[in-house]
Amino acid sequence: MANEHLFISDAHLGAHPPKQEQQVQQSLIKLIEYATRQKAKLYILGDLFDYWMEFPNSEIRPRIGDEVLTAFGTYHKLVGASLFITGNHDNWTLGYFDSLGFDVEPNFRLISIFDRQIHLMHGDGLWKPDNSLKRPFMHRILRSNSFLSVYRNILPNKIALSLMQSFSNTTRKIDRRDPAPLNENAKLILDHTKADIVLTGHDHIPRVETFNSGLYINLGTFFHHCTLVRGFEHSIELVQWDSASSTFTSFEKYHQHS
Repeated sequence: MANEHLFISDAHLGAHPPKQEQQVQQSLIKLIEYATRQKAKLYILGDLFDYWMEFPNSEIRPRIGDEVLTAFGTYHKLVGASLFITGNHDNWTLGYFDSLGFDVEPNFRLISIFDRQIHLMHGDGLWKPDNSLKRPFMHRILRSNSFLSVYRNILPNKIALSLMQSFSNTTRKIDRRDPAPLNENAKLILDHTKADIVLTGHDHIPRVETFNSGLYINLGTFFHHCTLVRGFEHSIELVQWDSASSTFTSFEKYHQHS
């Protein structure tokens, strides 16, 4: 088992002005290179890309983040698969990420690290006690096989990608700065499952919340806050990544001693 675990979300590659886009990608590449050197386990909790759609029997796909994906490819060869829980901006996949060595998960994943149970999800769908996700009505439509079949087959590939990019850009700008829904959902998960810790992204508000039944950390945004979660055997904390020095600064901290 790796001694260090790194959890990131909401890089939204492809969404930013050219200068910022280059900075975000280079910062992420340096983090991946750090993880490769340290043999740290990497987890992506959604919205690595601002939009993503693949098409069957076609090489048409968004041409964004190629250098980042190359860095991930190197990591996968030298360290192992990184877990990629797709978000509401990058869930229209047909196997390309799998071919690059990612362990792709469209919903949520419960993992065990150092005797702690950690529930991982993006946050666009709210967990229910029947172990399913309740997604907003529009998200259910956009993820449905019937919609995807029509969308992919009726529209020319390039037009379909262009429309997807425009839609993603619009939805990302919708103000959802309300921590209550994900805070309440994290408490529900902690109260009704064996999870000790819940990690999500999605609402772009980095924070640490402590409940009687466990801990909730929202990763914030990699593209703006440069925040991520860093876990070791006796601690898990929300940190900020400084790509210039390849170091982490504590954002908020939580220790759990065995």
